[in-house]
Amino acid sequence: AVTEKLELIFDTIETSRKCQNLRRYPKTAFVIGWEGYITLQFEGIADEPLGEELTSLKKIYFKAFPDGLQREKWPGITYFRVRPVWMRYSDFNDPQKIIEFSKEELNR
Repeated sequence: AVTEKLELIFDTIETSRKCQNLRRYPKTAFVIGWEGYITLQFEGIADEPLGEELTSLKKIYFKAFPDGLQREKWPGITYFRVRPVWMRYSDFNDPQKIIEFSKEELNR
């Protein structure tokens, strides 16, 4: 799911490689899309929110992914948020359009 601040939120199991890697190395990158030759490259820093912050983020997540309510009961489920530090939107159609966003621009 995506917050208004363009943070990505997802769940995973604590025993997964993804979880273990993000705990050791919170810098991460995603490439989202490709349908219609359009992508978003996203670099960010991952964390595991707790308390009220997690509760607030889960509301956003469950709205986007209602099936997440079932996974919430799984043993070892955890939630990550990735805050963006750099993004590049690329549309390789005619005309091509490529727009980069820095951390400063994303935090406005």
